[in-house]
Formats: sequence, structure tokens, C-alpha cells
Amino acid sequence: MKIVYSYGKQGYEAQRWSEEIRACSSADIEFIPFNHANFFPWQLAVNSVSLDKAYQTGNPQVRKLQDALLKVLDESQADALFVTNAPPYHPDFLHRIKQYKILYSTDDPGATYERTIPYIHAYDHLMYCAPGYSADFDLGEKLRYAGAKRADWLPLGVFDYEFGGDTAPSVSDRDVDIMYVGACYLQKLEILAAIKRVFGRRVRIHGRFSIKHNSYLVLKHGYLGWITPVDFDRRKNLYRRSKIGFNIHWNHHGLGNQRLYHVPANGAMQICDCTPLLSRVFDVGREVVGYRSTEELIDRARYYLDNESDLQRIATAGHQRVLAEYTLPVVNARMSSLVLEGMAGR
Repeated sequence: MKIVYSYGKQGYEAQRWSEEIRACSSADIEFIPFNHANFFPWQLAVNSVSLDKAYQTGNPQVRKLQDALLKVLDESQADALFVTNAPPYHPDFLHRIKQYKILYSTDDPGATYERTIPYIHAYDHLMYCAPGYSADFDLGEKLRYAGAKRADWLPLGVFDYEFGGDTAPSVSDRDVDIMYVGACYLQKLEILAAIKRVFGRRVRIHGRFSIKHNSYLVLKHGYLGWITPVDFDRRKNLYRRSKIGFNIHWNHHGLGNQRLYHVPANGAMQICDCTPLLSRVFDVGREVVGYRSTEELIDRARYYLDNESDLQRIATAGHQRVLAEYTLPVVNARMSSLVLEGMAGR
């Protein structure tokens, strides 16, 4: 079976995605990477309305992307199309494509009504990385309620460039107590400021924060410092130097971001929110520690920093779980099996 894997990345990340997706191929499954960001700016696909406007007005970038995809599908004689990273294909265009079509939703629940539900009718199969959705539904239930023919959970796979391999430094060899790397969202700021006030220089926080974001964090929340970005290598190295990595999601139903896997992949112990959902991905208490409030996050960080043998035990177990189930080759093998099941049942 041949699967065209359509994604949207730029620069170094785009290169590594292409190499590592292709390397997941086997004698039975061939993955063909297709970077739709080479043809189409992410801003035009940020929601279904902007994409529809671009499509209906005959935007030349839309036509260029469509022609490039059709060429790849034809030349490769692909059996399936797997689409992720802000889907750039209009449903009316996808109607012309006869291959089995899979949408991998990686922005839920925040973007469910922007970049997932509007496209459900155009795909044969929905996959999603966030198992939860709201107090009423988990995401699989929500997608089926919205009309998905088939919906399956697929965790995010950790790429080789995102972690240091099968071995990780022990706790005693790590010189950073607490680490967080992530983009700026309003709901994170109070937590970031609180943990910085308590731990000071013992916590390292990095991410894409503009001057405006940093100024607001300092003036509104009294944050003690200035948050700066890091590149992929530095992020990996900082995680490998850290004893604890804490996690904050978009909301308490949105478990499934990249940090969920990056932290344990690099051998740090993870303290994570979304506690009711955590057991769907890790063994809580053995492979990860949950928290329900800022105070609980701080208390648990203090406890494990003072009890490094417990910290090491959980970090090791989490690392082993990622190696067993959440690296890109393992996740793509799971994906291809789900695709085969879906094609057989169509």
C-alpha cells in the first residue's frame, strides 16, 4: 500500500519530516511525503471560511497546490491520502480524488469548528490526537456525531530529531530542575508566573512570546523574567538536561499536545494537566504525574525534586513507554493498520 502523507512545515522541520516520514516505509507500506506548505501559505487554511474564499475566487496558490497533489497521487499510484497540519484542500476538490482520504486532526478541541468538522464529509476516515473534547463528548464521539464515517485516536509520533534516542541522562546528571517550552496562550500565563515566583532560577521557560506577550506577562502577572524562543536542537538538549517538564494544554479537555510526548521522550519526568484523560496515554503515577491546580503543580514539583529516586522511577517508565508506543515509526505503523482496516470496511 502507498500513502501520500501531506503535511505543512517549513525550513529544518520540513526537511526532517520528509526524511523521517519516508524512512517509516516498509516492504508492505510506502509513505510518500508531500509538503503542502511549499505551495500554500498556512494563513489561507487557518479556518474553513478563509480556505473556501480562496478556492471559490480561484486563488492561484490553491490551483498550484491542487495540481501538485494530483501529480504526486498519479505518479505514485497511491492508495491513500493522509492530511495533517491545517488541511489545505477544499472539500469540493477532494471529491475528485478517488484515493482513500484520511484527515488527521491535531488542533482539537480549540479548532474543531474551524479545521475539523467543516471537512468531515470530504474524508473517508478521521484520526485525532486529542482523546478528549468537552464535558459532553470525547473527540471520537463528537466526530462521529458530526458525521465522520470512521474516527480513530492516533497519538502524535515523536520524530528522531525531537529526542535523544534510546538512552537518556539520569536525574543526577541533569542540571535544570524544571522546564517548560511552549507558545503563548492567555490561559497559560498565570500558571507560568506562579511557578516562576516559587522556583525562580530553578525553572526554565521558553517559547514564542512577542514583546507584547512578555510585557503583558510581566505587568499583569508579575512574571520575573523574559521568555525567549529556542530552536529544535536547544529544546531537545534542554529537555535532556531537565529533571521535570511540566505541561499545560489549551484547556482541561484538550490532552494531546507535543509536550506530552517530548518530555518523557527525553527522559524528564512529566507533571501534566488534563488529569482525567491522562490514563488514556500513560499509566498515571507510574509513567506520569497529574495536577489539577497551580498549587498542586507546585507541590508535586517540590516533592519530586526532594525525592529524586521517585522522580527517576517515573521518568524512566515514561521514557520506556514513549520508546515502545509513541515514536514516529510505531505511530505510522499503527496509522497504516487503521487505514487498511478502514479501506477493507468501506
